[in-house]
Amino acid sequence: RGGPVPALEPGELAARVAREYAAARGTEALPRLASLLAYGSADPADPLCAAHLHCPPLAVAVAADLAVSALNPSQDSWDQAPAATTLETLLLAELAELVGYGEEAAGVLTSGGTESNLMGLMLARDRVLGRASGRQVELEGVPRTGPRPRVFTSAAAHFSVQRAAALLGLGEDAVVPVGIDHAQRMDPGALAGALKRCADAGELPVAVVATAGTTDTGTVDPLPECARLAAEYGAWFHVDAAYGGGALLSDRLAPLLDGVELADSVSLDWHKLGWQPVAAGVFLVRRAETYASLARRAVYLNPRDDEEAGYPSLLGLSLRTTRRADGFSIAVTLRTLGREGLGRLVDACHDLALAGAAAVRAHPRLELHADPVLTAFLFRYVPREEGRADHNADPARADRINAALRRRLLREGRAVVGRTELPGEGPGRVRLKLTLLNPHATPADVERLLHAVAEAGLAEERAEAVLAGKRAGEGAGERTGERAGSRAEEEPL
Repeated sequence: RGGPVPALEPGELAARVAREYAAARGTEALPRLASLLAYGSADPADPLCAAHLHCPPLAVAVAADLAVSALNPSQDSWDQAPAATTLETLLLAELAELVGYGEEAAGVLTSGGTESNLMGLMLARDRVLGRASGRQVELEGVPRTGPRPRVFTSAAAHFSVQRAAALLGLGEDAVVPVGIDHAQRMDPGALAGALKRCADAGELPVAVVATAGTTDTGTVDPLPECARLAAEYGAWFHVDAAYGGGALLSDRLAPLLDGVELADSVSLDWHKLGWQPVAAGVFLVRRAETYASLARRAVYLNPRDDEEAGYPSLLGLSLRTTRRADGFSIAVTLRTLGREGLGRLVDACHDLALAGAAAVRAHPRLELHADPVLTAFLFRYVPREEGRADHNADPARADRINAALRRRLLREGRAVVGRTELPGEGPGRVRLKLTLLNPHATPADVERLLHAVAEAGLAEERAEAVLAGKRAGEGAGERTGERAGSRAEEEPL
């Protein structure tokens, strides 16, 4: 195909997909639609595909995932997944140890960070709000009276925290955004102030959600300070380490997550810095007893006498009933490469990010936002003013060109670059993002990607100049016509 995405407008690709879908019939359907899917997919193994937390899966993980699809075990009862039930239990114990939890930990495989964060806040609601109200919230619902529940998380946290609060009946407005620094780390002073104001107002701090690896910058919140403040106010402490959890595989980066072992619950995603096919999320709790409100018994899946006879069930650990054995590919990968082998892949991606940031600093038309923490960084293209790069150029124009150059790269099928906005108000906040999860890419690949960004930015400036010239010409033509018309009216026939 010649690039990480097809060189088509969205509408053109949609029309092609519709035609192929309509034409695919019988034994032709599989090869025809598989070819279509391959052509029309963003290729995370292409070094110029670097927008999102979208990894190229390891071959061994893909093979393991194929085995799961063919055998089709379902994790909701032992008699549907005898071996997979035990394998998931062993895997989760190993991952709990990686986080720093003890033998009393528990957990489950999830569809990703969104589901894991929902589970963390659900247990927080049930434990903290239940303790304060003297009610079983999971049975009786959120109390209509009493102190208002509050959840505290940074202004740079994942949107799934608000979504979870809405789904749990707390309401999105229950989430208090806490101030951040330039690197988008939660400010402990701001958190302490927000918790105190909450307590002084008679409200109930239900949970503090820290982020270990923000989506945009990979920043890790100060976990020990967050844990201390959560404990001081009796709040549940949840760490969203969906991205940053991969740092635990690296001796170099693992210290960034010091304090994660203090969390009541943790989210991890192995389909990010774990190189697994989606979905490969993990949810862990430090103490299995806190899982009590999720316990469920269905007599056709996990009857009590079966469990007493030694047939275990994972049903009460998950929000889902039917559930793939998604932990199998993680288990195979861990046994194949080990922590050390996976850690080398993490370090390779971190090295790529450091090299990319250095290349941005060296480029006269690019501007770095901050040095990378994990494997992602933000930057922008700097438009010209009066023929030279101007870092103080019109901020609205800079936003417009950066947003447009990204779409140009997509339209031409050349590169997939992320786009985000810095916190705050007003123009000048649009930034481009590279999220480097391909351990087989090279610094030269990243430099090539950055040069493609600069070329696209220059092309957008030229297109803007042409359009401005055309508009000016049309305006001049209209004014000339008006003047000529006036003279014609004045002149006698």
